[in-house]
Amino acid sequence: MTDGRRKARATMAEVPAEELTTGSGAPVARERTLEQALGHQVRAIRRDLDLTVSDVASAAGISVGMLSKIENGLISPSLATLQAISTVLNVPISTLFTSFEEKRDCSFVPAGGGVRIERRGTKVGHEYELLGHALGGEVGVEPYLITLSEEAVPYTGFRHAGVEFIHMLSGEVIYRHGDRTYHLKPGDSLLFDSAATHGPEELLVRPMRYLSIIMYPRESER
Repeated sequence: MTDGRRKARATMAEVPAEELTTGSGAPVARERTLEQALGHQVRAIRRDLDLTVSDVASAAGISVGMLSKIENGLISPSLATLQAISTVLNVPISTLFTSFEEKRDCSFVPAGGGVRIERRGTKVGHEYELLGHALGGEVGVEPYLITLSEEAVPYTGFRHAGVEFIHMLSGEVIYRHGDRTYHLKPGDSLLFDSAATHGPEELLVRPMRYLSIIMYPRESER
């Protein structure tokens, strides 16, 4: 190891962990309490069974208000109460605690291992390769590697919820978003509200490839 690397490691070790941030404006991730994890699991199972709060509370012999507080992680219910709820939901009591040790979502795709996806643009020579998939969470994320072949034609009729980020890898394109156009070359990026119509309007240098990341809020649970 070089002296430079040793000094860099020593410096990093001296910096408090709370100061080692990425510079992102995203809020700090909060760990779930046992009560919150328990409540989330009870609510999820109840909804899967298409039962109302009133249905479960009545069958378990507790008030609607208590069950609501349990599902929102506001109280620590007794084992007797949890046993009654698990009986109504027809699951072992241990199942109610499984989400406390939840796994964080992660998707790994090796080079060339993306899934080819059929989308509207596919019909006009636009190839989509899905590079990952978020399994849960409040925000849906779809990262695509898009290739426009020599036979591809312009298409500006894309429109969907959320925001989209484009990073140009090769080729050149005039990209339209709403009433404006942008000349994108390798290394250029574009971040926009994807509710407006958008898409490549002029294919200047083909073939071309760009990274497209679509982010949108998932539909709220019932």
